Amino acid sequence: MSEQFDYIIVGAGSAGCVLANRLSADPAVRVCLLEAGGSDASPRVQTPAGTITLYKSKVFSWNFFSTPQKELNNRRLHTPRGKALGGSSSMNSMIYIRGDASDYDRWAEQGCVGWSWADVLPLFKKSERNLLGQNPALHGTLGELLVDRARDPNPLSALFVKAAGRVGIKANDDFNGGDLEGAGIYNLTQKDAKRLSAYRAFVAPVSDRPNLKVLTGCNVQSLVFEGTQVRGLNLLQDGQPVTLNCSREVILCAGALGSPQILLNSGIGPRAELEAAGVPVVCDLPGVGKNLQDHLDGLVTVRSASPLTLGFSWGSLGSILASPFKYLLQKKGWLTTNYVEAGGFARTPLAGALPDVQFHFVPGYRSHRGRLFEWGHGYAVHTCVLRPKSIGELRLSPQRELEIDYNFLADMDDAKVLIEGLKLARKVLADSSFDGLRGKEMLPGAQVQSDEQLMAYIREYAATVFHPVGTCKMGVDAMSVVTPQLDVIGVQGLRVADASIMPTLISGNTNAPCIMIGEKAAQMIVAGKVTNPATQPTVVPA
Repeated sequence: MSEQFDYIIVGAGSAGCVLANRLSADPAVRVCLLEAGGSDASPRVQTPAGTITLYKSKVFSWNFFSTPQKELNNRRLHTPRGKALGGSSSMNSMIYIRGDASDYDRWAEQGCVGWSWADVLPLFKKSERNLLGQNPALHGTLGELLVDRARDPNPLSALFVKAAGRVGIKANDDFNGGDLEGAGIYNLTQKDAKRLSAYRAFVAPVSDRPNLKVLTGCNVQSLVFEGTQVRGLNLLQDGQPVTLNCSREVILCAGALGSPQILLNSGIGPRAELEAAGVPVVCDLPGVGKNLQDHLDGLVTVRSASPLTLGFSWGSLGSILASPFKYLLQKKGWLTTNYVEAGGFARTPLAGALPDVQFHFVPGYRSHRGRLFEWGHGYAVHTCVLRPKSIGELRLSPQRELEIDYNFLADMDDAKVLIEGLKLARKVLADSSFDGLRGKEMLPGAQVQSDEQLMAYIREYAATVFHPVGTCKMGVDAMSVVTPQLDVIGVQGLRVADASIMPTLISGNTNAPCIMIGEKAAQMIVAGKVTNPATQPTVVPA
């Protein structure tokens, strides 16, 4: 089987869905959107509270594991990624965060012309339909992506915001309003109390376009080259070999793990690693798979006897049984929760002018044993390091399997920030606002107090907060993989547009920035931007 398209987009995630919408708006071009997963038509995906069941799902998640992390007691960290139409936007917590303006200005300062805050703000606004009446200078009202308040936040989420204020963290009702710092209830990408993934926002409404074809169950095996020109790709669709031909561009939107893996499997990457894995070298591009960054996360979790919190107990049985009816009839209740309802951005004593940690508050008990559900009640705060200095990498093993090495705590400054962040999280939870709900701290535990004890706790329990970026770095230096126009250096007809192109990790959740990247890529493709030949390295003929 062989088909011809103008554009082939690999990955129906946050960026890929935007690209599919924007490029297929021109009826003169034929667009194909590929997704390795399947349908998102499941209550587990569409109902916000279903997110907790997706992270270890064999149907909806790629359940990757990292290599043993030497600074985290050689633990292998679970790394879920979305495996359905919508990608990770079909399994995330729906939080709408752009990061700080300085994140994007830093990209521009590193040579990524056109990616400053002034450049990308119009793109954020283009895709957004803000339903909250927030500052129109910073928010869009005509886009496909609805941004709304939580439907029915748990009372403890407001308590967290109150307690944070009492310990010096100001209230913030718009983390995208020009000032990131503060605590508040997160705004969400949802519609009618249902998840609004990138697929539901950008592709489902235009799925009847005759020039747009969406294929699921597609695992890309390799790119097809004519010299150094990409002409299509080989894939397995539901186990059957398929070749798709492309007259203009293949655009990789498979994420920070998937996109570099496709490049490496196709012979684009560090020569020595490709040869060790037995992959014929098409382009010696040393930065592919390097520059991996993610937010390292630490947990404070507390038991509580209060059935006000989300949890399973005889006391909450009535509200649990009533929740489907409350959800269907009123669009309220437990099933509307995204679990990490409140949170914010704060400065530890190690911070400069900008916040260095982010909080995600859960008004329910997070298992101290890593279980999906625990009997009983409680509440928890996740704390992550916003601007990590530790840099990891992806590699192909000699068996061509993907090895994910976050290299967490390679720079111990990250540990120092997380220790201070955990202290600050504890300070918020110690406020008298929680007096009527207080119970035993299960993690780190009352016995863990000194910096040395907290360091040992981090080594034993810290994890990723699921924001991997950077593995197809955008830039102009020797380790760059794509140009500021997102063209892959050294080949033609190939771009990358997803979290992998971020030179540095943004300050917060990554879904909204990936949607912006999709908008930016579409804008450049339509405008006919071309790669600067001066950035091209030596190419090895196939």
